[in-house]
Amino acid sequence: MSANLERLKGLYEAFAKGDVQAVLGAMHDRIEWREPASLPYQDQIGPQAVAENIFGRVLQDVTGFTVAPEEFVDGGDTIVTIGTYRGQGTKTGIAFDTPFVHVWKFQNGKLSYFRTYTDTKVWVDVLGV
Repeated sequence: MSANLERLKGLYEAFAKGDVQAVLGAMHDRIEWREPASLPYQDQIGPQAVAENIFGRVLQDVTGFTVAPEEFVDGGDTIVTIGTYRGQGTKTGIAFDTPFVHVWKFQNGKLSYFRTYTDTKVWVDVLGV
């Protein structure tokens, strides 16, 4: 297991415990964060933008939001995570359980890139957008 994979697993655990600061602290100051175009969360640059415009909004829009990684593909500086998003839309009350694929890239031990792939139809329904 690479050091980056160990680091990433620890960050998923930190996020699950509500330690968002640990995740933000592991990000490169110019991290490129990419979201599906059909969702209301836009691409972001930098940890502060991710904190405010992704984490903050998702945690506001989804009650009981969880990110459950199930499988990791270790490519050294690029790691792919396969897992499941769960929660309930705050506005709609619709519960969801939908798969995701995350692509992470590391630069000098810091998270420098993130992209998520998921069923955006499920998200649109849950969010009521």
